[in-house]
Amino acid sequence: MAHTAKILLLGSGELGREFVISAKRLGARVIACDAYDNAPAMQLADAREVFSMLDGEALREVAEKHRPDYIVPEIEAIRTEVLAELEGEGFTVVPSARAAQLTMNRDAIRDLAANELGLVTSRYRYAKNLDEVRAAAEHTGFPCVIKPVMSSSGKGQSTVREEARLEEAWDYACANMRGDRQRVIVEQFVDFDYEITLLTVRHKSGITFCPPIGHRQERGDYQESWQPTPMSDAAITKAQEMARKVVDDLGGYGLFGVEFFVKGEEVIFSELSPRPHDTGMVTLVSQNLTEFDLHARAVLGLPVPADLRARPAASAVILADRDCDRLAYDGLADAMSDGADIRIFGKPTSRPYRRMGVALATAGTTDEARDKAREAAHKVHIVYGS
Repeated sequence: MAHTAKILLLGSGELGREFVISAKRLGARVIACDAYDNAPAMQLADAREVFSMLDGEALREVAEKHRPDYIVPEIEAIRTEVLAELEGEGFTVVPSARAAQLTMNRDAIRDLAANELGLVTSRYRYAKNLDEVRAAAEHTGFPCVIKPVMSSSGKGQSTVREEARLEEAWDYACANMRGDRQRVIVEQFVDFDYEITLLTVRHKSGITFCPPIGHRQERGDYQESWQPTPMSDAAITKAQEMARKVVDDLGGYGLFGVEFFVKGEEVIFSELSPRPHDTGMVTLVSQNLTEFDLHARAVLGLPVPADLRARPAASAVILADRDCDRLAYDGLADAMSDGADIRIFGKPTSRPYRRMGVALATAGTTDEARDKAREAAHKVHIVYGS
């Protein structure tokens, strides 16, 4: 008998919102969960649950109440040991509970990549206090990058160029940690030419790669992305081989965002998300099947094309600059007048640097698309009510 797939979505931000659209187009029923009500994905889902994903008892309660066919994490900060228990009891966690556990903590995924799978990574050490940070920086040398082993969207990350700034970086990392582990990774600053996200889809018929996505970050957070990004065939092959190795080890089906630094022909593994990636927002206009469509297909066991192509496209974020809970948007018509597209995420509140929307553009080249997306993003004004 035919059966409607039921998905429990853990985390309901802008990525979750787009995933809900893709999943519902394929006939799935989605229960969207987040720590606050009226989150972006909840506005489109069939049902909602409001609780902290780090509350293991609440997580178990919701899973047992809804008995979903698939538990799909959209965020890192989840009580992952409960996901492992649920998986052991027969629930399907996407892509796997182990993937969620390893990638929630930067130390676990880095150790797997470097020590077990032999991928090329930068020099790194971990630290639990300021003395250990100083020792780690001696090992990596300056400049070095310090970031919490667990955070979201690059929060708490800083680049340190001299010993005198280590304490400030440690304090900043501690203030922006997620979860309950006071630990940072100190890694060698890679003097890379550019960094990429390689969206890698593991599905029932094998592995499919999207064309590489270039991106630019500020404060450790994505500001703009573009696809395809020019890379030599040799560098693409290296990135694909490393991505294949790590996603095969993690197992399960779904889309993974695998990040690399590239310097000339050298490709260095950075980190991985076992879910759609913020830099992959560009696929909303660059690919016929977006990263969210691909994730939904892989999760539901539906076919994923072996070959994916991208037209030159770019995304640029629309950021808030203050705390506010009464928001409106102005300038959309102006922003879209040159052919760009705008997505407003529908977040009920803003705070400084919070992503509230994204401008998307296609053009003859990625450079033209980047200019177009940036210009469009600048034309959107958030109107803050009092």
